[in-house]
Formats: sequence, C-alpha cells, structure tokens
Amino acid sequence: MRRLVTGLTATMIVGLVVLIGLVAVRLQRPSLPMPDTITLPNGVVATAFTQTTDWFAIVTDDNQILIYDRDGGTLRQTVTID
Repeated sequence: MRRLVTGLTATMIVGLVVLIGLVAVRLQRPSLPMPDTITLPNGVVATAFTQTTDWFAIVTDDNQILIYDRDGGTLRQTVTID
C-alpha cells in the first residue's frame, strides 16, 4: 500500500510541475498591443473588445460589431447581430 501512495504522489507532483511549466510558457508569449485611441461613432457605447494581428473589434450596446483595421484604425466592416 505504501508503494502505491508513493507512486501516486510522484505522479501528482510531476503533473503539477508540468502544469506550472505550461502556464509559465503561456504567460511569456508577447501580447498584442492595445490601440492608443479608438474613435467610435457618436452615441455608440462599447461593451466588449477583441483583437487579432490584423484587426480589432468593438461590440456595442446596440448589437453591432465594429471591425477596425489595426494599421490605420479605419472601420473595415459593421456586423449587425439579430
């Protein structure tokens, strides 16, 4: 019985070390920079933000998604959510 507990303990310790290592590697990846300013149309209130390497998107309180070009910050597309 004692050997079983020791083996399980060793397995748990190895698993924990692997998880900590994966989290550490993930946190070292550089994140995308936030845009300095975002100009929204008048009366629009932002409720969410997401980004990729090419564009960023703002979800508004009137059920629209505004997709902006990352290079110039110009509005690429507007998606209306029904």
